[in-house]
Amino acid sequence: MPTIQPQPTLAAGLSAAITDRDALLVELYRRASPAVVSVEVLTMDQEALPDDHPTIPPIPRGPNMPFAQGSGFLFDSQGHVITNNHVVEDANELQVVFADGSSIGARVVGRDPGSDLAVLKVDQLPDGAAPLSIGDAREIEVGETAIAIGNPFGLQNTLTVGVISGVGRSLIGPQSMEGTFSIPNVIQTDAAINPGNSGGPLLNVRGEVIGVNTAIRSENGIFAGVGYAVPSSAITRIVPVLIAEGSYEHPYIGISMRSIDSLLAREFDLPVNQGALVVAVQDGSPADRANLQAGTREVTYNGFPLLLGGDIITAISGEPVVNSDDLISYLALETSVGDTITLTTLRDGQQRQVEVTLAPRPR
Repeated sequence: MPTIQPQPTLAAGLSAAITDRDALLVELYRRASPAVVSVEVLTMDQEALPDDHPTIPPIPRGPNMPFAQGSGFLFDSQGHVITNNHVVEDANELQVVFADGSSIGARVVGRDPGSDLAVLKVDQLPDGAAPLSIGDAREIEVGETAIAIGNPFGLQNTLTVGVISGVGRSLIGPQSMEGTFSIPNVIQTDAAINPGNSGGPLLNVRGEVIGVNTAIRSENGIFAGVGYAVPSSAITRIVPVLIAEGSYEHPYIGISMRSIDSLLAREFDLPVNQGALVVAVQDGSPADRANLQAGTREVTYNGFPLLLGGDIITAISGEPVVNSDDLISYLALETSVGDTITLTTLRDGQQRQVEVTLAPRPR
């Protein structure tokens, strides 16, 4: 047979953009990977999650892996490591494994189920391990590149790439005697997140942490293109308090809400087509003390019971409330326990200004 020359390579100009992107990711991984750890948990019993909580990737465990396992990353030069609360909840013994293979015993210094964040402490760091920079999640835009580094299925320091698919999502969070609370401002990404990625960093193209990978939406526990990360705004607000005090007090009003949209407003002749309808008020809560009114008239909407007649919240401290997530987000980002906020409400067609002093959220 005649000699056939190999296909010529593409001209440099045609592949320059991809080559530049590759070089960026290689350099980002080289710099960030030494700060990303595998979190190995000897004993852990996870609490049941609400039925409507998005799937948390299961912590890998098996005969060839004596530890339950997740991910984490170095927060500061004092050996504090950030991970997910659900990774280390009820752990008896912990160790972290750095990218160079060194394993170091760790202890939990703080946990916050309300944000699914936890902080571990190691007493020594391997050479070359430096903390990651924390970015501002409030500046990210849908469509930007997102990079996840973690340990899916126990595979040490794996990088996956995608985009920011959505911002301002809300996850069903922990339950208490007072009801179920939400984790606000969550980032959605299609960067692959699988069992073992929980607690690892979601990075922007500058190598800054914009989120902590925490959950996926899936029918079988395996990544299907929708992953969620707790935003860096929660890191900067909550982690220093966890380091100093071991726990974090979330501000609390004490209401159950239902977002109002045009369909709901039209069905029941509500005075506005956006806002947060107060469905229930907890006895003795800040909302109760401020005389917020709960729903009193039970109806059925889309097959589910709904209480009408409660106050409609349209603004919080002058900021519009389009839906209930807006109110939850404002409380998480802009307020602390003990602050007094002003709610703009509608009751019987009359606008009212209601001052509410925030209390600690019940555990």
